[in-house]
Amino acid sequence: MLKLETLRFAYVAERMTGTEQEMCGRFALTATPEEVRRLFAHIDRPDFPPREEIAPTEPIGVVCLRSGARHFDLVRWGFVPAWAKDPGAFSLVINARAETAVKKPSFRTAMRHGRCLVPATAWWEWGPTADGRRAHRIAPSGGGLFAFAGLVETWAGADGSEIDTAAILTVAANAALAPVHDRMPAILAPEDFETWLDTARVGPEAAARLLRPAADALFVAVPTATAADRRRAAARAERPAARPKKSAAPAADAQFDLFSGPDLAQG
Repeated sequence: MLKLETLRFAYVAERMTGTEQEMCGRFALTATPEEVRRLFAHIDRPDFPPREEIAPTEPIGVVCLRSGARHFDLVRWGFVPAWAKDPGAFSLVINARAETAVKKPSFRTAMRHGRCLVPATAWWEWGPTADGRRAHRIAPSGGGLFAFAGLVETWAGADGSEIDTAAILTVAANAALAPVHDRMPAILAPEDFETWLDTARVGPEAAARLLRPAADALFVAVPTATAADRRRAAARAERPAARPKKSAAPAADAQFDLFSGPDLAQG
């Protein structure tokens, strides 16, 4: 059995730059392994825990087609094309624009040979609210599991080492999600899984026609604190209150000023 929590990658420290880093910097997969297997019909039996906030460079599950069967694979979220000389020097790429992936050198080989499905139950996007810019959790209006369109490629080093990497394809946001962000992941319907995965019989141009915004009613965005937000709030709550400064010559009625001094007002 594959155990997601045991997978480790040798290099994880890169910077997020470039036009591909426009959205979907976190996503969730909280469905059970059996629920994933039922929807994606892969032949493997992976074992993995629910994960609410999956971040770039972490291992993610993808479904690929090999020798006529669907397989569940573990790859690194952060795409490195096979031609890159040094993955450590290659800027972190977590998203690929669907409009240009067929022709862009970084992705055109993967669009022809490395198309995959990325199981998910939600994703996170940062957008404006009445209280300022906040994280939004975007999930199916009725709940459940769905698939991002993804790309995978294997980078091989001169020493024989290999890293399997992936990116999530993005499209223009639909009308419902555009107020949060102008891009969204490309979502594939179950009836399109086979066409997308079949790289032997379906070319990249035909596959790219499946990449379009989801219907407006399919997903809802709810402003929600992320795990990082909750950690920061907890740290602030645990911070000790500031003590009032001691006066060299306190007034006789100083006890009546304890709640109006500048130190406590700021604490």
